[in-house]
Amino acid sequence: MKSVVFAYHNMGVAGLDALLRNGFEVGTIFSHEDDPGEKCWFASVADWAKSRDIPILCPEDVNKPEWIAQIAAMAPETIFSFYYRKMLCQEILNIPARGAYNLHGSLLPAYRGRVPVNWVLVNGERQTGVTIHSMVAKPDAGDMAGQKVVDIAFEDTAVSLYEKLCWASAVLLDEVLPLIRTGRAPRMVQDARKASYFGGRKPEDGRIEWSWPAMRIYNLIRAVTDPYPGAFSFLPDGAKILVWWCLPAEEGSGATEAGTVVVDNGEERVYVEAGNGRIRLLDIEINGNRIKNGAIWQYFREFKDMPVLS
Repeated sequence: MKSVVFAYHNMGVAGLDALLRNGFEVGTIFSHEDDPGEKCWFASVADWAKSRDIPILCPEDVNKPEWIAQIAAMAPETIFSFYYRKMLCQEILNIPARGAYNLHGSLLPAYRGRVPVNWVLVNGERQTGVTIHSMVAKPDAGDMAGQKVVDIAFEDTAVSLYEKLCWASAVLLDEVLPLIRTGRAPRMVQDARKASYFGGRKPEDGRIEWSWPAMRIYNLIRAVTDPYPGAFSFLPDGAKILVWWCLPAEEGSGATEAGTVVVDNGEERVYVEAGNGRIRLLDIEINGNRIKNGAIWQYFREFKDMPVLS
């Protein structure tokens, strides 16, 4: 079955591998040029395509008439989107006779939209998953062909959770792709009443509000830690402090102001008071200097008065 594939990131590679495993012919791949301002920690769809002599194109706007015409001329029976970062117009979705499918990193209809891996961690979810669904004009709203549930561990970060989702995607695609090939794929209508939608996140969304409960702060930190821009706050002198890792503690020290740094000299630990509980700092960065574990205690014990982060 001839397919045109829109793909990027690790999930793009996982989807392409699954197509070849299940006997699909990948005619052409559309992808994105890597953003020089983005930390590219993920696998390269471009390298994957070049190693297999499969044509790859990276247009700025694939929805322009000239690209629509080229895709139509390719006569794909199916179209797949695996973490491609732009919506495909209806004219493109109408081209394949056997359907256009998208792989989404959540259990739809929950967490439609952008960066669901980060959002489920920010919101403290215990489960998420992957869904393959038909593409329609509205984002992530088409009938579902299958889902796979993934448990979220307490210590999961966006990267570790993303790896789980890639594995689950491979399992899901191996189940669903044979059904798509034979025209037997399920069409499960999404319950719009249960739908939730989340937009993209910007680096400034990582600012910590110390009035939040400790668990909420922890969830933000693990959602945007390396290789993402990180959760941050500011010292009284204006220096930016990035918190790359922490652990939440239910009990606070009794300090009245959220954001107060508390040094435990007995245990050689450093905490920050939250609105409810506190967090223990384990990996931070100040003025470009990475400081971890005991070195954090050494840094803050030099303060005459404990700072309040803002």
